[in-house]
Amino acid sequence: MSPIFQRVTAFSASLLSTAVFAFSQQEMTPEDAAAGVAACIGCWVIPTIIFLVLIALNIALLIWVARDAKARGMDSAAIWMILVMFTSVLGLIIYLFSRPQGELIQCPHCRNKRLLASAICPHCGNA
Repeated sequence: MSPIFQRVTAFSASLLSTAVFAFSQQEMTPEDAAAGVAACIGCWVIPTIIFLVLIALNIALLIWVARDAKARGMDSAAIWMILVMFTSVLGLIIYLFSRPQGELIQCPHCRNKRLLASAICPHCGNA
């Protein structure tokens, strides 16, 4: 198990036990206890889901940058991916302004996208 997962699990267990202890000091119904448990679980489930969605969007962004840079014939696709990975939206804006501009067309030989203005396809090397 990863240390982060262990910390989240320990934190959620302590939060749950604190809520159960607080509710146990008063007379409560089982519905109140269930509501308290649901509230404690929601305290860490929702941020975890948001965090995972942001990671998935960042990975999708990195894949798009790599494919676009390769299609435009840029030799530094890995460097652009690293820049976007560490700077996120700011790196994407820098990439969008510094990439070669032009229309992408499909190469008749390898069916990958390439710039219309490029003399050869960066994927297969044919004209």
